[in-house]
Amino acid sequence: MGTDVDAFLRRLAQALRPRANQSADVLLRVLRAELPEMWKDDELSMVALEETAGHVTAFLDMLEHGLDVSEVETPASAPEVARRFARRGVPVSTLLRAYRLGHVSLLQMIQREATRLTGDWELINAAGMRLIATGFEYVDRGSEQVVAAYQEERDRLLRRRLLLTNEASRRIGTTLDTARTARELAEVGTDDFADLVTVDLFESVLQDDGTPPPVLRRVAQHPAPDGGPDPAVATGRTHTYPAGSEPAHALATGQPLLRHRTDSDTADRTGGPLAPGVHSALLLPLRARGDTLGLAQFFRHRTVAPFDEEDLLLAQEIAARAAVYIDNARRYTQERSTALALQRSLLPRRPVAQSAAETAARYLPSGSGAGVGGDWYDVIPLSGARVALVVGDVVGRGLHAAATMGRLRTAVRAFADIDLMPDELLTHLDDVVIRLQREESAEEGETSATCLYAIYDPVSRLCSLASAGHVLPAVVTPLAADDGTPAGRAVDFPEMPIGPPLGLGGLPFETAQFELPEGSLLALFTDGLLESRRRDVDTARSLLSDVLARAPGSPEELCDRLLAALLPSRPADDVALLVARTRALDPGHVAALDLPSDPAAVSRARDFTTGRLTAWGLEELAFTTELVVSELVTNAIRYGKGPIQLRLILQSTLTCEVSDASSTAPHLRRARAFDEGGRGLLLVAQLTEHWGTRHTREGKVIWAEQPLPAEGGGVLG
Repeated sequence: MGTDVDAFLRRLAQALRPRANQSADVLLRVLRAELPEMWKDDELSMVALEETAGHVTAFLDMLEHGLDVSEVETPASAPEVARRFARRGVPVSTLLRAYRLGHVSLLQMIQREATRLTGDWELINAAGMRLIATGFEYVDRGSEQVVAAYQEERDRLLRRRLLLTNEASRRIGTTLDTARTARELAEVGTDDFADLVTVDLFESVLQDDGTPPPVLRRVAQHPAPDGGPDPAVATGRTHTYPAGSEPAHALATGQPLLRHRTDSDTADRTGGPLAPGVHSALLLPLRARGDTLGLAQFFRHRTVAPFDEEDLLLAQEIAARAAVYIDNARRYTQERSTALALQRSLLPRRPVAQSAAETAARYLPSGSGAGVGGDWYDVIPLSGARVALVVGDVVGRGLHAAATMGRLRTAVRAFADIDLMPDELLTHLDDVVIRLQREESAEEGETSATCLYAIYDPVSRLCSLASAGHVLPAVVTPLAADDGTPAGRAVDFPEMPIGPPLGLGGLPFETAQFELPEGSLLALFTDGLLESRRRDVDTARSLLSDVLARAPGSPEELCDRLLAALLPSRPADDVALLVARTRALDPGHVAALDLPSDPAAVSRARDFTTGRLTAWGLEELAFTTELVVSELVTNAIRYGKGPIQLRLILQSTLTCEVSDASSTAPHLRRARAFDEGGRGLLLVAQLTEHWGTRHTREGKVIWAEQPLPAEGGGVLG
């Protein structure tokens, strides 16, 4: 019987061989009907037909020649078909089901042919049993090879996707720049994944100007190297998606969409249908922290395999990561813009009117990689024709640092208004910082700052300064030859103690004093001017000295030269720079008179004042000034201690100063109807534009300023 079965199977194979391709086509139609989800790609169908024909031929070879399963070669196209199904995301269980279904259908075809060749049912049954056994062996062997190829391809895809995810982690979000981050998303998306990626962001996200959400801007688009269909919207252009289109729906709902080409798709590239040549797309709303920022779209036109659900998950992960980075960049940009606006609003907007020094200043925010800091500068006119020069730096960045800077600058101005010495001012400012530390929460970080405070007096040409942890200024003094002609400039950094940064408390500050020739330069700056990754601080100080020692220029020109030499590119840290050229008051514009502590000296003081005003051509101010001098001298004689001195200073205003050795400060009070005193300072306040008291090491000075008549007035020498 065995020989009869072998012979019969040989006859069957020989009868079916001429119709092998036809049989393969019939089998493929069966599979299409049973598993339609596997056959959406026409090219895949052609390869599968070749594979099926190969299986039919191999099986017929086994029957005709009585071969063992191990002696038959599986069709070479079978592993490739398995790999293609793996790339399409077809489950391996579906692939194995297709194998079983195909071989069962082939056995059924052979059995039908057997009934046509013979009516011997015993032979037919015996042949059927042999066919089933052989068929299962063939299916098992073929399935092993197919599953191995399938798994190999899936592993390769998994490695590629892990690599793509890692690349996204490494390459997206390298800067806090919104457009750059969008471009990085587009570039990563076309790296062996999509053939074209476009990124649209809401205009309101980019500008923060209240633009309605439907308006988007094409921020980035990146095609695969071999090109493809041109996007309908150019980079940088604004546009909207039509209401009801799939992109508009994705933006409105925040839900991603996997899209494949259908017969209804047209050439309309403004919304729903896919562009010509594109066979699948992923629409991914960019969402972060509950807000929709825009839309990223991934297209395939060159890659044969369409996007599948796993591709959608992968793209979602990449897009979600990019959305967070874009949102971080947006928030950083908004905070930086706000902090920078606050910073600039708190800094002096124009040079302060004063005649002790010619000044110029610059504030330079850090590059985009860092937040706005708390650097500041200030020029504060003081009594007695003096001026205060201030530079400070708050530790930290962002709005908190800018706001703290504003509070400290206000405090410095308040302390300067009561004419404190530099070391005393910094001591009070230190107390302010300590109080701020107590008021602030732990999340805001500990408040700390540095500050340099200098006072220049054009009458004595004396500069007094103290530092609270701040870098010392550069002092440029003119040199003269033996015959008095200019002989260059000397650049020095004062040798003086630097106190601790503000906020430590309990440690002293010291004031250093030195005399400056007329025309000297003071360059005050924050550490961002010198610190750089490309050079050390000593090299930067040498470069700063070289620039300051060159040919003379105005403070404005010197600011520009210093920034160009020391900061050719955007600085890594904020920079505040203040340059002042000192002036000296003409000795003829200062008049001083020592007075005894005797009421009779008041008359002498009035006569001295009248004579000096006549010499200055200010007779128009004589009456008012005599009254002011009388009250101030009388107050010093009555309540102060000797020695007493009257000093008149003519500059942009007329200043009357009376000094004594008492530290008791006077104050305004309301005189009652029968009081004999109490009206003097009130009278001074009414007659002058400004008045006040400043304390010195020797006592105090009471001063009062009057504006000069329009046609008169002194000038600085």
